[in-house]
Amino acid sequence: MKTLLLVDGSSYLYRAFHAMPDLRNKAGEPTGAIQGVLNMLRRLHKDYPADYSACVFDAKGKTFRDDIYPEYKANRASMPDDLRLQIEPLHRAIQAMGWPLIVEDGVEADDVIGALAKQAEREGMRVIISTGDKDISQLVNSHVTVVNTMRDAFRKTDEVLDEAGVAAKFGVPPSLMVDYLILIGDSSDNVPGVEKVGPKTAVKWLTQYGSLDNIIANADKITGVVGENLRKALPWLPTARELITIRCDVGIQENLSDLAPRPQDRDTLIELFDRFEFKTLRRELDTTPVASNATAAISNMPTDLFAASAATTRHFETIFTEAALQSWLDKLSQATLVCFDTETTSLDPLTAKLVGMSFSVTPGEAAYLPLRHDYPGAPDQLPFEATLARIKPLLENPDIKKVGQNLKYDKHVLANHDIQLNGIAHDTLLQSYVLESHRTHGMDDLAMRHLGVKTITYEEIAGKGAKQVPFSQVAVEQAAEYAAEDADITLQLHQNLYPQVADDAKLQYVYSQIEMPVLDILYTIERNGVLIDQAMLQAQSHEIGQKLIGLEQQAYELAGQPFNLGSPKQLQEILFGKLGIKPLKKTPSGAPSTDEDVLQELALDYPLPKVLLEYRGLAKLKSTYTDKLPRMINPDTGRVHTSYSQAVAITGRLASSDPNLQNIPVRTAEGRRIREAFIANPGHSIISADYSQIELRIMAHLSQDEGLLSAFAKGEDIHRATAAEIFGVERDAVTSEQRRYAKVINFGLIYGMSAFGLAQNLNIERSAAQSYIDRYFARYPGVRDYMQTTREAAKDRGYVETFFGRRLWVPEINSPNGMRRAGAERAAINAPMQGTAADLIKLAMIAVQGWLDREKLQSKLIMQVHDELVLEVPDAELELVKHTLPQLMQGVAKLDVPLLAEVGVGTNWEAAH
Repeated sequence: MKTLLLVDGSSYLYRAFHAMPDLRNKAGEPTGAIQGVLNMLRRLHKDYPADYSACVFDAKGKTFRDDIYPEYKANRASMPDDLRLQIEPLHRAIQAMGWPLIVEDGVEADDVIGALAKQAEREGMRVIISTGDKDISQLVNSHVTVVNTMRDAFRKTDEVLDEAGVAAKFGVPPSLMVDYLILIGDSSDNVPGVEKVGPKTAVKWLTQYGSLDNIIANADKITGVVGENLRKALPWLPTARELITIRCDVGIQENLSDLAPRPQDRDTLIELFDRFEFKTLRRELDTTPVASNATAAISNMPTDLFAASAATTRHFETIFTEAALQSWLDKLSQATLVCFDTETTSLDPLTAKLVGMSFSVTPGEAAYLPLRHDYPGAPDQLPFEATLARIKPLLENPDIKKVGQNLKYDKHVLANHDIQLNGIAHDTLLQSYVLESHRTHGMDDLAMRHLGVKTITYEEIAGKGAKQVPFSQVAVEQAAEYAAEDADITLQLHQNLYPQVADDAKLQYVYSQIEMPVLDILYTIERNGVLIDQAMLQAQSHEIGQKLIGLEQQAYELAGQPFNLGSPKQLQEILFGKLGIKPLKKTPSGAPSTDEDVLQELALDYPLPKVLLEYRGLAKLKSTYTDKLPRMINPDTGRVHTSYSQAVAITGRLASSDPNLQNIPVRTAEGRRIREAFIANPGHSIISADYSQIELRIMAHLSQDEGLLSAFAKGEDIHRATAAEIFGVERDAVTSEQRRYAKVINFGLIYGMSAFGLAQNLNIERSAAQSYIDRYFARYPGVRDYMQTTREAAKDRGYVETFFGRRLWVPEINSPNGMRRAGAERAAINAPMQGTAADLIKLAMIAVQGWLDREKLQSKLIMQVHDELVLEVPDAELELVKHTLPQLMQGVAKLDVPLLAEVGVGTNWEAAH
């Protein structure tokens, strides 16, 4: 029996767009949906070979259903631009691969699929339809099967819906699927059902009465609210039937003979793969022999659009016995590289405890060691303490090299069990970050992007939201599949990603000499923590609370009535209604905006917005810091332990969270007082060391502007020097106002500030701001040239680089959207400076921690904030650290301007500034 394979291309398209990360080529064009669809098609044709096949897409414009019901699909958002841009090249790629592609005007893809399925049935063919759309289930019969290729949690099987499968999934046979869908409605298509009737009620009624027609005939017998709702819906149900029923009699141009596989169009594939930078697929296409027939042409295509194929065979083992454990310990101790992962009780690295561990040394092979699964009926597991004692020497051995995904977390978890993880050689999270800083770096995303593998997610085995169970409650069989896959996939990712890093000397330097050493140092800083004066913060919280009450009363008086200061709606009514202030901009819903930018501008002319801004700032300080920090003190250490993320910011900067120590404001007295609560232990001091004007110094080096280089070489006040140049006066004649203007210009231009932005910042006319910028560039032409060449380089390559070779991607640099493109250009100008500053502070951390370790000092790094390092130093080491710290920071790199690190000392963080 011959087979017809039909693909719901529109279903594939939306699934791929939402499932894939935001992938783009160097030109900024989105590529994720294209990659996802082609990958699914390749796997489908491999798993379900067919004599005839077609990929069917919805056409643009209205269909006959819109004529029947104008509200059909009216609730759907318009197609995102990034998705629309991928449709035409995707269609070309599908056709070039040899797939017949069908787009019929006036009808939906479902109707085309139904019509072709009926043709095939009449010819005695078997039909396989691949879709994620439940509506297609109405077509299932003895000849027609629906396949959902989004694999289940363990990817062992696709969801195959034959007649029994439909009945098992929905509770009704395929012949009643239309009736079932009419009753429950279809929210995605905006087709109402019977109000309050869900799947259970629909199945109950159809089981009892046999069909929708019989339900309607007995509508008077159905009691309760649902019965009333059914009777109200009776006039609507015939229309719903027309909308939901797939029309298998629509006239279409294609016949089955048109659906035989076609030869590849290699030239088009090469063009598309080059354009969208599918490098491995392009390379594999070159090495694939030209097929002798069309079917082989499709089958010979690589099944993976990503950088490598995953291991095709998998052998996962669960370790329950001493013999199995010893066998794996022997295997691990002899391996050149061990991949491992921990499964734990929590995501908090300082409190998480082990539930199990997984290991892999060979692609496709892995083992899971369950240790503390404690649900009723859980299988016996090896004794916890004794087993850890056997594993500890291997994990602590620096000669046994380890690789993992985000090993800083695993290092913390093991430390919670008195195991010091040594021998960390590689981390796939950091490899991905160094290669593609602008993309996501979670293991699930990396597996899809680089291996073409949909991994088991935590939610698939543990549940979601309130129903989620701790890992210790997950069945060992499921936990083993999930955990072993993590180790196996991580090893395969390393084998794919690291060669790409090592192939570029600059990226290899950033990875091996900056990011990997910093991993260990961040672990140390997080472990050290910082001491907090809880009583001081509680007192500050009370004082801020009193100020908020006063500001609230002041706002009431200015508004002429009480109102909720946190309600945008009430604030709109007061500002733009009662007070008659003209709105400056609107929210996406069309209401007058009351965001911070609007209030800042209104505060120049009206007193109430000024009070509101002060209220908002203090309220945020109270909720984020003075109230929250005391609750975050670790009861075991008495300290607050932030978490630093290495792989978040495109520029390479670190991100602090739980709590975020980088956003404590320093421009307000209340913000500075919060820093006073960050204290040193008795007999210790806080030392703060930060790079002075680091980004301006980097600008001078990168631009090679003679004026800037000269000013920094002479140790001049750079803002005074700039003011003298712009305003045409001697340096000693520069006023404080002129210096302030120059400071805004200096820092503004390195962030790509426009004349409009400068005018807003200085509260001057735009023409005056443009005049200042023109004079600045006339005095510092090297800066102007640097900005122009940087823009051009970014447009050409899609990224810019730091002094050390870190790639800083600007994916929207060639965006057709003018605002996005302008934003990307500003980012391209600033990123090399921010990125180089980030590299310098990381190198400083490496130098300082290395010195502390070599000299066996008691001083500790306790925070890294922007361009600043903060240490807690015993009094006996104070002079030594004060003297050595700036030397270490200034010596990490040699630029064409001197680096300057300034040091402050105090009993608390604020006093050290």
